[in-house]
Amino acid sequence: MITLYGAGEGFGLPEISPYVMKTEVQLKMAGLAYRKVQGRREDSPKGQLPYIDLGGKRVADSTFIRGYLERSFGLDLDAGLDTRGRAEAWAIERMVENQLNWVAAHAIWLDADNFAKGPAHFFDDAPEGVAEAIRRDVQQKVRETVFVVGVGRHSEPEIVALGLRSLAALSAILGDSRYLMGDRPCGADATMFGMLAYVLTPFFDSELRRQAEAFGNLTAYVERMMAEFYPAFAWAKQAGEPAFAA
Repeated sequence: MITLYGAGEGFGLPEISPYVMKTEVQLKMAGLAYRKVQGRREDSPKGQLPYIDLGGKRVADSTFIRGYLERSFGLDLDAGLDTRGRAEAWAIERMVENQLNWVAAHAIWLDADNFAKGPAHFFDDAPEGVAEAIRRDVQQKVRETVFVVGVGRHSEPEIVALGLRSLAALSAILGDSRYLMGDRPCGADATMFGMLAYVLTPFFDSELRRQAEAFGNLTAYVERMMAEFYPAFAWAKQAGEPAFAA
């Protein structure tokens, strides 16, 4: 049995981390049985979520998890795609994870209201008097990382403009198709879905979310994917609901 270590439900999403959601959806796409439990970054081989345990072998990072699962079970989540299609799917994943992700992180982690409402609660269980210091330290580390990758060097309007270009590109590529590359899902659909849901959750208020909501095919895509892969989850929860499920 595969054990998936994730962050859990919250922020109006079935899974807080878009990377955990990516791996979970790929497990569902592959029809692999798994159990999902709360994970701790400290226990991960790479200090990050998600990671999986399969027969005592722990593998971290959503991209490497996918590769390990495909090799272990003889799977190909991009079956049906030709060489060009596979290359395009990989390029789309990199745009989503290495650019749009940091724009979204800026909107959620570095906006004072959004941080207080969401990520700040990750540290609620810290000892009294220590939690605030941890929150400041973690937020500063995110700020430094976003700066290093380049996104944080720009003004707020410029950062949103970068996000808008990626959203427009995804919208143009998707077009009227049901899935990213046509009439059947591929591995990159899990990546795109996880990140778009993270951007579109009404739990957070941001200009990036408002820009994303203007792309009707992207919002419809997230609704379809949510209904297909998380049918029991009530998507589009009201923004006033608690950050985490009880």
